[in-house]
Amino acid sequence: MATSASSKLNKAVKQQYMDLPQGDKVQAMYIWIDGSGEGLRCKTRTLDSEPKTIEDLPEWNFDGSSTYQSEGSNSDMFLVPSAMFRDPFRKDPNKLVLCEVLKYNRKPAETNLRHTCKQVMRMVENNHPWFGMEQEYTLLGTDGHPFGWPSNGFPGPQGPYYCGVGADKAYGRDIVEAHYRACLYAGVQICGTNAEVMPAQWEFQVGPCEGINMGDHLWVARFILHRVCEDFGVVVSFDPKPITGNWNGAGCHTNFSTKEMREDGGLKVIEEAIERLSKRHRYHIGAYDPKGGLDNARRLTGHHETSNIEEFSAGVANRGASIRIPRSVGQDKKGYFEDRRPSANCDPYIVTESLVRTCLLKEEGEEPTDYSK
Repeated sequence: MATSASSKLNKAVKQQYMDLPQGDKVQAMYIWIDGSGEGLRCKTRTLDSEPKTIEDLPEWNFDGSSTYQSEGSNSDMFLVPSAMFRDPFRKDPNKLVLCEVLKYNRKPAETNLRHTCKQVMRMVENNHPWFGMEQEYTLLGTDGHPFGWPSNGFPGPQGPYYCGVGADKAYGRDIVEAHYRACLYAGVQICGTNAEVMPAQWEFQVGPCEGINMGDHLWVARFILHRVCEDFGVVVSFDPKPITGNWNGAGCHTNFSTKEMREDGGLKVIEEAIERLSKRHRYHIGAYDPKGGLDNARRLTGHHETSNIEEFSAGVANRGASIRIPRSVGQDKKGYFEDRRPSANCDPYIVTESLVRTCLLKEEGEEPTDYSK
């Protein structure tokens, strides 16, 4: 299987240098979303002391013409620190710093969806919106071939791989375990993981997170996964349908609740929210992948545990519906619901924001309301 050349470098030699003391200095790795709306970029700077809060971190800049975010004639973009985590690769006291991107005029970059999400979440903070996102992904060799698959063919049909155990069923568990532990070290609210239906496909779950924290924690979990895979010499794909044919796609099922939904009688509030969602299906499909629904069209076919992209549906314990109410929620008459439509490569900021807009702010129609005016 094709793995990267850098993964074959002597890690014991590298560790010899990583064990050197760094004095009072701190390395801060600044992370941001590039102009594709999917890719992550990063670079590191030295700080004189360990930052304790976001306010301790300086703004920085980068060349936006090399990240699909600006023209070369006016390329400087601003990095504004927004969330800070422990660095599981360099270890304490070093930091991972998730940043918002601003253009030369201090306005949000087109792919800075955090900016508006933060504003919308502030409007509903008394509702205490909680989210949990189930991030599916596929492990690939550097040649794009699924990890562990035969070089000239396919593995056995789907069936034994979901939550599977054994060398013939679970492909790449070392990566999964390394990622899980790295997220725990970093302070990411990772809450579980499992092998998925297609071999070489896995899922991790993040949450519950309130408001803007959902997007922050999922993006950093994705970054950590990319870095772990880099160390192992393989590639992680968040493509919603990485392999055509009779194979499951990859989604990012999103669980959502409010304080009212979690209290006695909350099922009625959940049903009212689903009714509002049913009238705004096209808006949500447009928000649930970076290409306005085109990526999800390859996945939401009505087969392989998905709903049809053209139709809205809801049901208790129904994994072929747009919205699933867990059976326990139907029994307890309170809790949360699961939106199964978001794609694996969705931006969690706009997914969570759109749920709040429709369910709490009670927006209608195919365009979001502009609250900045």
